[in-house]
Amino acid sequence: MTEGGQRPLRAGVIGLGSMGRNHARVWDEEIDQVELVAVADPRPDTLRACADERRARAYADASAMLAEEELDLVSVAAPTSLHHDLTVAALVAGAHVLVEKPISATRAEAERMMSAAADAGRLLSVGHIERFNPAVVELRRRLQSGELGRIFQVAATRLGPFPDRIRDVGVVVDLAPHDLDVMRFLLGADPVRLYAETEQRIHTDHEDLFVGVLKFANGAVGLLDINWLTPTKMRTISVTGERGMYRADYLSQELVFVANPAVGTVTAGPAEARPIARREPLVVELEAFARAVRDGGPAPVDPREALVALQLARALVEAANTGTALSGAALEAVLA
Repeated sequence: MTEGGQRPLRAGVIGLGSMGRNHARVWDEEIDQVELVAVADPRPDTLRACADERRARAYADASAMLAEEELDLVSVAAPTSLHHDLTVAALVAGAHVLVEKPISATRAEAERMMSAAADAGRLLSVGHIERFNPAVVELRRRLQSGELGRIFQVAATRLGPFPDRIRDVGVVVDLAPHDLDVMRFLLGADPVRLYAETEQRIHTDHEDLFVGVLKFANGAVGLLDINWLTPTKMRTISVTGERGMYRADYLSQELVFVANPAVGTVTAGPAEARPIARREPLVVELEAFARAVRDGGPAPVDPREALVALQLARALVEAANTGTALSGAALEAVLA
């Protein structure tokens, strides 16, 4: 029993790639009121290694795990193409589900997942982990307090080497939802126009380089620079406003402010590091999900917010493929 006499929440993890193994680690080691009881993955060696390390029951078939275990919550960290079927199965089995981003492969699948959650009376949350990065949390707090005044631009950089594990989607659907979600999270506004360019250099089936431009309803311009072609990992977001600029580094959890001392013109002010209480974002995210399960909701990340991020990513791919900007009724349909 946990403090207060409540039994631990029983957790399962489906999909033991790098992210799934991290979910298993965090459920097993970091969350006091959760017990990792089962993991599922079709790869025998991967499954055996994780199950032995975590002392969890191992299942080669996720449906068998869901049938045999009484799970309170399930992390779905399988490939995107499997998100719909696995999430619906877990919800029907009675578990609350946190599915890794992107929420699904298509809008129709995401809608069915949300309906399944409503029908089952269970929470469905989506792993938009960057919302839980302490640097982003602090940046959002400072923006909401008006420290920058009017916001002019948000620029995100997400670069790194090509991941051999990704074959079912391109770099836009795999990575852009992170930054599209964070932009909307920070600005509290939706885009009214967007345009993009993509290239395919190494990936055999999809784009691996992406540059996007978005104009938001509050007048801010969003820039996204994302690829799988850079030999070092970079994860940053900067916000420029009338009183200066904030730059957050997702990896180091550093937040730096450069002041513009004279509003109405632009001069170089001092750069100041803001204090951050660093924590692993996945731990913060899974703590929030477990707490929501205990308290009866709401989900830490509304699946409809995740669906918008997916839809915007797909709209940017369409804009790149057609060579046209997307706005007006066409973009409103994406956001609906």
